Amino acid sequence: MMYPLVRELAAADAPHRVPVAVTCRVLGLARQPYYRWLASPVTDAELAEAYRANALFDAHRDDPEFGHRFLLDEARAAGEAMAERTAWRICRDNGWWSVFGKRRGRGKNAKAGPPVHDDRVRRNFAAAAPNRLWLTDITEHATGEGKLYLCAVKDVYSGRIVGYSIDARMKSRLAVAALESAVARRGQVAGCIVHSDRGSQFRSRKVAAVLTRHGLLGSMGRVGAAGDNAAMESFFALLQKNVLDRRTWTARQELRIAIVTWIERTYHRRRRQRRLGRLTPVEYETIMTPPAALAA
Repeated sequence: MMYPLVRELAAADAPHRVPVAVTCRVLGLARQPYYRWLASPVTDAELAEAYRANALFDAHRDDPEFGHRFLLDEARAAGEAMAERTAWRICRDNGWWSVFGKRRGRGKNAKAGPPVHDDRVRRNFAAAAPNRLWLTDITEHATGEGKLYLCAVKDVYSGRIVGYSIDARMKSRLAVAALESAVARRGQVAGCIVHSDRGSQFRSRKVAAVLTRHGLLGSMGRVGAAGDNAAMESFFALLQKNVLDRRTWTARQELRIAIVTWIERTYHRRRRQRRLGRLTPVEYETIMTPPAALAA
């Protein structure tokens, strides 16, 4: 039941008061049943169920790829303890399924999630200066402890990986951490375009908040157009060949160290690129860019 949330948002002392009509429209609720509920007492069990549903809904909205077990973990972390069966029932009743599962009625004509940004790049992967165009994407690799995910942010100007994040779970916070690390490394980045695919992580409200906070401009490619992300895939192909597929990785931590070492020591400072005049990304930025334009 979502009615307690409607009541809290409409309260006179709410930090950001939201009218009942607006909240009901967003949540797909009818107002008359809500007012009937408001006029009648609610049991403690019903109120507890509502708060649990709110916690599960918040987690589902942030990371729509999560199934009920992962949503349960997030709800528990938010302070709403419940049994796994309870989480499954609430998710079932509200239709909060993972975008990777429960694909009823979906086949070869299934559509990807809607873009939250226009395509500002249109396959023109070129930049005249640093921090004009960044590309970002996520890759994964298996270890003996489970998968490890890498989200990287690449500056098209020099090919340098200006930010990255590595985690055992592919949540929106993976993309958020990568973008925040890029901003911390580069400094003033307002106006820079950040181009990605339509993955749920990059469509999340957390990533949108990071872009807005730092003045970054989001951009998303088309569905099924491999060329829209080819520039980023070329980096992942190198990583795959030089690190990921070189051996079998038994622990996430050893793969994490290998990835960071290869990026910072080999790719940035030893691997020369033809398009950069046989310079490394760090050499190219040092020679071609005034020091004041770089923060790293």
